[in-house]
Amino acid sequence: MAPRPAWKGYLKLSLVTCAIELTNVVTHAERVSFRILNRKTGNTVKRIYVDAETGKPLEDGDEIKGYEVSDGDFVHIEEDEIEAVQIESSHTMSLDGFVDKSSIEQIYLDTPYYVSPADKVSEEAFAVIRDAMAARKMAGLARIVLYQRERPVVIEPLGKGMVLTTLRYDDTVRRPATVFEDIAAAKTDKEMIDLAQHIIDGKKTKFDPSKFDDRYEDALLELIRAKKAGKKAPKAKAPPKPSNVVNLFDALKKSLNAEGGGKAGKATSKAAAGKGKSKPAPKRKSA
Repeated sequence: MAPRPAWKGYLKLSLVTCAIELTNVVTHAERVSFRILNRKTGNTVKRIYVDAETGKPLEDGDEIKGYEVSDGDFVHIEEDEIEAVQIESSHTMSLDGFVDKSSIEQIYLDTPYYVSPADKVSEEAFAVIRDAMAARKMAGLARIVLYQRERPVVIEPLGKGMVLTTLRYDDTVRRPATVFEDIAAAKTDKEMIDLAQHIIDGKKTKFDPSKFDDRYEDALLELIRAKKAGKKAPKAKAPPKPSNVVNLFDALKKSLNAEGGGKAGKATSKAAAGKGKSKPAPKRKSA
């Protein structure tokens, strides 16, 4: 069964338009999903809205959205009034500009969606837009109203289709400097950097998402199976917490030996040879 589209509308490049639909890239199907129960009866429970002042439950049809304009003063907004609010990006994504995708900082990238033609008639125009962007190695910038909010997006070719990624607004992104400004500038030791690089070289691999397993969910399933069989919950040993590094250089050498089977000596020899007849290195401080 094909997944239900998250949005249907039109993709527009100048005077060229084609019908498209967006499909969620991520499936939210969960292997472990808990329900809330009444501990005494074992029955499932349900949430109900109650009046904050009277404490009485609301009847069907009594709920309405409200926007607070001042303390305790709300403007009532009906669902059909919200649905009636329409702008161009509610139904049409106009490709207004093109950029190199790598020029978009990662912190602005939000949620991805697959983009595909919505019908046979749109396939040719869709393919022309897709292939033109692929030939220029460019990604298109547009806007879309999704879940009652207009969002900037970037669209790029992906195989026979395209992928759209919603972007975060600049005023919602916390800049790195506001978080990293308290990190002190450190002068790193070249020999220690060389050792760390050798460890990285030894761990080079290819990205393979099929190898990613949710080990926490596996542990939850083990707990569920045990409880279902009437057994006690398995006692898992807490993994040891890493301790503070006392001597960073020794820790790097031990790491390299553990990863590469005694490569630390060769790495330190190469680093020392590269230095030539230099002045004795100052005594290292413990980290």
